[in-house]
Amino acid sequence: PNKISNLTCLEWIQFYIILQDKFSRDKPEIKALLALRAKPFNACENFKEKSPFVCLDGLSEEDVRWVMARSVCAKSAFELWGHGRTCAELQTSLSSYPSENMGPFMHKGSTYKINVYTFNKTLLFADRIKKIDALEFLPFEGSVSLKSPEHIFCLLEDYGTDPNNIPEHPDYMYFGRWIADGQRELIRSHSVKNRHFIGNTSMDAGLSFIMANHAKVHENHLVFDPFVGTGSLLVACSHFGAYVCGTDIDYNTIHGKGRSSRKNHMWRGPDENIRANLRQYGTERMYVDVMVSDASKSVWRKAALFDAIITDPPYGIRESTRRTGSHKDITKPLDDFPLASHVPVSQAYHLSDIFTDLLNFSAEHLVIGGRLVYWLPVYRPEYCDEVVPLHPCLRLISNCEQTLSSHTSRRLITMEKIKDPEELDSLAHLSDPRFSPYQGHNAFRQKYFSGLNKKSSKEDIKVDINGE
Repeated sequence: PNKISNLTCLEWIQFYIILQDKFSRDKPEIKALLALRAKPFNACENFKEKSPFVCLDGLSEEDVRWVMARSVCAKSAFELWGHGRTCAELQTSLSSYPSENMGPFMHKGSTYKINVYTFNKTLLFADRIKKIDALEFLPFEGSVSLKSPEHIFCLLEDYGTDPNNIPEHPDYMYFGRWIADGQRELIRSHSVKNRHFIGNTSMDAGLSFIMANHAKVHENHLVFDPFVGTGSLLVACSHFGAYVCGTDIDYNTIHGKGRSSRKNHMWRGPDENIRANLRQYGTERMYVDVMVSDASKSVWRKAALFDAIITDPPYGIRESTRRTGSHKDITKPLDDFPLASHVPVSQAYHLSDIFTDLLNFSAEHLVIGGRLVYWLPVYRPEYCDEVVPLHPCLRLISNCEQTLSSHTSRRLITMEKIKDPEELDSLAHLSDPRFSPYQGHNAFRQKYFSGLNKKSSKEDIKVDINGE
């Protein structure tokens, strides 16, 4: 099972949500989904960023069910009835919970069961039974049904986040009624392992849905991916009812031609393309189109066209960073130059230029309030928040890290358009002190492989020392 690293308490009749993703420590997905529903993310005073628990105020059960119907990070949501540091505190808290709120779920004729969940510790079955028996003071009048209960209740015990220092007794305990599960099933049903058309860098299904939620993708939105690849992000956005389109400079990928990325397959089949991926999941009607295009040379008219721009630009590791152009002097083509079959010359496309162009494009083509969500590769020893590119028309919403190795990671950056661009906004990065540090990431590929070589060298030295 996946390690549970976050727990969010949503309070109205109090609720809490178990978040199952290390990636969601600061709850950006929950914040985005609540914003999409026009609900605030109001944390209680005891909120701690590194803690797996946080309380929120001002939400109804309907709000929680709506969030859980979209969330990929969340595992389950519960209505909180009581909590405490000790069994005595928990019992006191439960005793003070209004009986009129308990009554509808504990009356005669109803069926129920109680589960025990522990975080950062595994309990024996007998110990779990003892903890359930200790709740006999609760006024349950129904009968137990382990297979198909009408109501499910849960006792959750928090043993901290340090697996090397697990306490004998829990730091805190919660008890409540189960409300709904999240959409973790989407990760399995949309796994790239079973997808019709994939590439070397196809985005993981779970991360694709998280990006769509960060972007607040909604029904009838128009979503664009300028580095579309095999369309994993389009698949996720179309699942939520958005119309999707994209571009890519790679002709073979857009048209589903060339060598296959699948094991034991030499060439791609005749129907391996992005449209087929959407057809596989029943969302082909949401497919607008994709086309071969250079992201550094926009082909779109100047207008706010898209509700969201979601993308994973190439880093120069498994996919090259190229754009059309040449360092040679431009000469006039011959009169009989074969334009129809011409393949443009390409040149290096530096990472700093990629993200500058991406931010300028988003400022120009997003609607007000529309979101840009993208991955930013970083070299961890040199990372600081100042290297994240900014734009005067875009407000930074969240910055989440996914570790790739001991020395590299990528940051999921979410930005929201707050104003239309003015004449000098596209050049703002030249005077922005954050731009200069990020230019150092043009060497990300070199640093990435340099780190691997250092690791290999250490392993070679260790082998020599051991005399093997």
